[in-house]
Amino acid sequence: MKRLPGAALLVVAAVIGLHCGDSTSSRPGDLKIRLTTPNSGADSAIIFTITGPSGSVLTSATAAAGFQLFQQPMTGNTTRFALIGELTQGAVILTIGVPNVLEFAQYSGAIEGVAQPNYQLRPLPGGYALSITR
Repeated sequence: MKRLPGAALLVVAAVIGLHCGDSTSSRPGDLKIRLTTPNSGADSAIIFTITGPSGSVLTSATAAAGFQLFQQPMTGNTTRFALIGELTQGAVILTIGVPNVLEFAQYSGAIEGVAQPNYQLRPLPGGYALSITR
């Protein structure tokens, strides 16, 4: 009779462990796009793409305060964005909605161009980078 409570406890632990370890579950949510720039405050526009896992389409995109956002339609796993506003070091410039935040490590960003207020383009990479965080 002592084996029955121990066996029941083992079954409960196994069920909980399987449920918590389920990597196929999906958690919609937001990811933040943060900019690294060597010219904090000296640039006024950026064009970049965000690429996610195959078959994953962004659900939303919201520019940080002070930015004007332009974007391609969100139909594939890669979306191109343009932001106009003062670019500062370490700032979150965009928040994107994704179908599964558990896949955040599969998202990447690529900067295509950065412009100064006089419309002159900066040479890239030149110390510019994007990071994506939860």
